[in-house]
Amino acid sequence: MDKPQTLKGFRDFLPEKMIIRNEAIRRLRGIFEKYGFDEIQTPSLEYQEVLLGKYGEEAEKLMYLFKDPGQRNVGLRYDLTVPFARVASTYQDLPKPFKRYQIQPVWRAENTQKGRYREFYQCDVDMVGTSSPLADAEIIAVINDSLKALGFSNFKIRVNSRAVLFSIMENAGIDKERWLTAIQSIDKLDKKTQEEVEQELAQKGISTEQTKSIFGNIKSASPDEFLSKTIEYTKNMGAYENVSFDPTLARGLDYYTGPIFESVVEEPKIGSITGGGRYDNLLKTLGGPDLPATGTTIGLDRVVDVVDELKLWSQEKTVTKVLVTVFNPELLLQSIKIASTLRGSGVNAELYPDEAAKLEKQLKYANNKGIPFVVLIGPEEDAKNLVQLKDMASGKSENITLEQLLKKIK
Repeated sequence: MDKPQTLKGFRDFLPEKMIIRNEAIRRLRGIFEKYGFDEIQTPSLEYQEVLLGKYGEEAEKLMYLFKDPGQRNVGLRYDLTVPFARVASTYQDLPKPFKRYQIQPVWRAENTQKGRYREFYQCDVDMVGTSSPLADAEIIAVINDSLKALGFSNFKIRVNSRAVLFSIMENAGIDKERWLTAIQSIDKLDKKTQEEVEQELAQKGISTEQTKSIFGNIKSASPDEFLSKTIEYTKNMGAYENVSFDPTLARGLDYYTGPIFESVVEEPKIGSITGGGRYDNLLKTLGGPDLPATGTTIGLDRVVDVVDELKLWSQEKTVTKVLVTVFNPELLLQSIKIASTLRGSGVNAELYPDEAAKLEKQLKYANNKGIPFVVLIGPEEDAKNLVQLKDMASGKSENITLEQLLKKIK
């Protein structure tokens, strides 16, 4: 290796990106907690027996599976839903319904492209212990409020149901054991042409007549009773304006059993930014209680990519609000006092960490880092109990008292 570099699909995040990521997480946490969801975290590694047999063959090809030093078969988590189902199975005395949110990284050996990485963060909200469509409607409302809180305006929440898809498969005369693999192919209609999907279905043993029936029934499909109630509840919650029924929506993972949802933005073309649905059998599959569940994930990395590309927020380079300079070693204690006072008042203040540095170097540092304000205290200011505040954007300076400085900065 000529020089150190990251693995393909893995990234470093410098301060400018972390500011956007942390702000997105802050906004999402606010929405999740407003709806009564509490945070949990789970380990990065799970036993392979927890991960395998839940997602489908195509997903399992993308898992990072290996033996640990103790020769145990383990794997990096593929999503946050299966680990959550394990938690709900392990801690069966949790209050039901149990509402949790989780913001952690997951790993998939994807073919990397725009918006698709091998290590990425998911922001999940899930509810376990209720089979009411009210729960699914609330998840959709959380999606709607979350995307609005992130500053998105042109987005669509597509909804469908596995019950609708299963009915289409049955009416087409497809053997039940082939339903899920056929659904996985239909799920690619947003990435492939209908002809390409038809060819894939043929390779899976679906006849031309059956394929024709599938696409014919998709065009005439309507929501089943459960999904209709879910949609009605979203209207009462004021969350329906961006919702649309889409019978081609399939979601590729095997564990979904009822309503499924996915969100896309008009621009940029980056794929889905949220995805989820009802998975009533997953806890039982893990050896836990037979409890229904529903939820969604919001892809933090794609959210950040959209915010960054569309410049939805102000592009700050640092969380530091003020740089307190050191005029000379004799005035160091005054600079320390000012920095401490600012920090004590809740202002992010950085004290330049070299009392021998020239003032020009300190100002250049503030400019390069993107710090909006600089405080200087020289002999003249010190004699008058004043400080000089410099606005780095406008270049204007003013001499004010420390009390005035606190009011102005805050």
